[in-house]
Amino acid sequence: MPALSSELVQRLYRTPPEKFVAARDAAVAEARRAGDAAGARQIARLKRPTVAAWLVNLLALERPELVADLAQLADALRAAQRDLKGPKLRELSAQRRAVVAALVAEVRRIAARNPDAPSAGKLPLGEVEATLNAALADAEVAEQIRAGTLLRAVHYAGFGEVPRPQLRLVTGGAEEPPRAPDRAAERAGERRARDERAAERAARAERAKRRRALERELASARTEQGRAEKELDGAAAAERDGGAALEEIEAELAELERRRAAAEQELSRSKLARRAAERSLTAARRRAGEVEAAIEALDAEEEDVATGDGEAH
Repeated sequence: MPALSSELVQRLYRTPPEKFVAARDAAVAEARRAGDAAGARQIARLKRPTVAAWLVNLLALERPELVADLAQLADALRAAQRDLKGPKLRELSAQRRAVVAALVAEVRRIAARNPDAPSAGKLPLGEVEATLNAALADAEVAEQIRAGTLLRAVHYAGFGEVPRPQLRLVTGGAEEPPRAPDRAAERAGERRARDERAAERAARAERAKRRRALERELASARTEQGRAEKELDGAAAAERDGGAALEEIEAELAELERRRAAAEQELSRSKLARRAAERSLTAARRRAGEVEAAIEALDAEEEDVATGDGEAH
């Protein structure tokens, strides 16, 4: 059976969850009209994603290079866990937190640009973060994310450094008869006990130090998250203000266009009136010239008559 077109699958999984079923059914109908019954059945089996899965799919489809970085980090983390490389694992774990936080921030930006996404306060970013963390441990989840076909959020709680087992040397052999107390051995045992207690105190202090460092890192991350959320709110408000200003300008432009059209019509009427007045003026001038000529002819005629009468006398 031929595989579905990746373009079709990606188009469907870009569709918001509330519109997914309608878009899928339309694709099924289109495949049936094209005579592709097998393809129609395959399309009909595609499942609607949850909102969190849809946001992760958008991340994979719009920013595939970031998802590729996530896959590389997952490989490095699994290798460090297999080899029980504590320092490397701690370094990669810190990198994991930074990468996941950056990806969650990118999901927030993608959602802000998408009119079908929930508002910033209703985004399921916790589920998105849990899914991205799961992708670092589960290759199958990572592949679904990379393909942009994730159906639901995934949770995984298996990250963290694997503690090394505490080993104790056990000696075998036959039971020896009790020996007389050895004061040197007792003192050596007391020193070992003190050393063990000191080592345990040092280990507790180291763990407490690491915890404080992690808590500072968490506080810093939350502060950065707060700044990013304020920046997002400010950008969204600026976008709304810009949209309102643009609408106002467009309304003013529409009014100016209406006034311009009216002025052009008035100018056209004025031109027609001017031309009619010019024609009337030309006709009046011509008539005035004719009348003046007639008057001059009459005056000349009267003058000739007067002159003739004078000569007769």
